[in-house]
Amino acid sequence: MAALTVLRPGITPYDAALQVQQRIAAEVRAGAEATLILLEHPPTYTLGKHGNIAHLLSSESDLLVRGAAVHRTDRGGDATYHGPGQIVAYPILNLRALGLGAAAYVRSLESLLIDVLARFGIAATRSLRGHGVWVGDAKIAAIGVRIAGAVSTHGLALNVNTDLDRFRHIVPCGIAGGAVTSMQRLTGSSFEMRLVEDEIIAVFSREFRFERVPVIAEPVHGR
Repeated sequence: MAALTVLRPGITPYDAALQVQQRIAAEVRAGAEATLILLEHPPTYTLGKHGNIAHLLSSESDLLVRGAAVHRTDRGGDATYHGPGQIVAYPILNLRALGLGAAAYVRSLESLLIDVLARFGIAATRSLRGHGVWVGDAKIAAIGVRIAGAVSTHGLALNVNTDLDRFRHIVPCGIAGGAVTSMQRLTGSSFEMRLVEDEIIAVFSREFRFERVPVIAEPVHGR
């Protein structure tokens, strides 16, 4: 089994996390071990490379006044929100070494999220409405990835204790009338973020057949 480095830097600005992803991706292309980054972002709206700017329902200046940053980014997918109470996972993997194409990789991310949620008593599924994981008609986790030189960046966002009112300022994932939900809303209870992260690490390691190495909790400027 290959080794997996896990970084858990806590709340991290989006642009700082992107720079670290890009640096580690270059290292993975050169033969370094796979890395999984688990973090939270301060309030941030992102728009994928093919996203429709009209899916930001409030102006950037208005969102800034509300304390949220806005970033156009190079991942797939459309508009989404990141913020405290949401776990963002950035797997940086050599997909060629794992024998995975893009579609199989996204399905693996969906599968591991469904498994993680089941461990907390939440029955989630895929949906024909788009990538990600759903509970009924509401999306609980979004997926948007980039694959360059066979190495993945970006990843998934799971709503745990997320402020869902923030999604009112976008068309989530570009799906008109799309609803969003969270583990907290579904159960009526808040969750310990580190505990949910622990489950993600365990299921991720099994899904992609990695041997876990000691988790590193450090700012994202370090490796």
